[in-house]
Amino acid sequence: MWDYSEYAQLKVEIAERVATVTLNRPDRLNAVTSRLHHELENIWLDLASDRDVNAIILTGAGRAFCAGADLGGVEAGELTRGAAKRHRFDRGPVQAANGRRIIENMLDVEQPIIGAINGDAIGLGATLALLCDIIVVSETARFADTHVKIGIVAGDGGAVIWPLLIGPHRAKEFLMRGHYITGAEAGRIGMVNYAVPAAEVTTRARALAQELADGPTWAIRWSKLAVNKWLKEQANLIMDTGLAYEMMTLKTKDHKEAVKAFLEKRKPNFVRNKE
Repeated sequence: MWDYSEYAQLKVEIAERVATVTLNRPDRLNAVTSRLHHELENIWLDLASDRDVNAIILTGAGRAFCAGADLGGVEAGELTRGAAKRHRFDRGPVQAANGRRIIENMLDVEQPIIGAINGDAIGLGATLALLCDIIVVSETARFADTHVKIGIVAGDGGAVIWPLLIGPHRAKEFLMRGHYITGAEAGRIGMVNYAVPAAEVTTRARALAQELADGPTWAIRWSKLAVNKWLKEQANLIMDTGLAYEMMTLKTKDHKEAVKAFLEKRKPNFVRNKE
């Protein structure tokens, strides 16, 4: 069996050829630290190589799926800087290339990925949820790409997957306004596969994953990969530009003001003129 013991912020459990990958920072609503970002880049490579895994469930611990980037968290102890034994996820700050690798690695996994979206999926969390092959979401969960709320571009995948699922006009409104959509509404407009009561999310996702794990392996995997060619072409077309714009907005006064306002729990006062 593959060794997943180095993963600290992802919990990996395997049973009956189904791997359940859980974002495991419930006290922070599974918000993404540098460590978790690096783990999310690599987990897809490990799962793709694991012959004991025929299907994957991606979910979150606690009441949220993923709250996006951890703007207010402290990573002390989460990375082992200066420790005698270094782990492969001790890679320091997240760069643009890391954002690209999460998307590329997730799209390259042959095994089907079932999203069990148990709660809110925000920012990068929404991208991860919406990139799953089949999405089961709680009716009361919410999706939003709120990059714009902190003065930056949704360059780490939001500009790729939202237009493919709901069309460019609706996607641009969500990405420019940072508004939320409930799981129930996402199900109504075909953004996700199934919107169900919260208590049924895990059961429905597990049943789907087990059906696929027990099915004709290569027909299932290669059907997925054939469709993912389209998704990968869109990612290749959009991500370099999106990430470049995101890196540029990280240097703006608007972004600095948004982060300061978030930490101070107040409404940001954005500049009105071009920088």
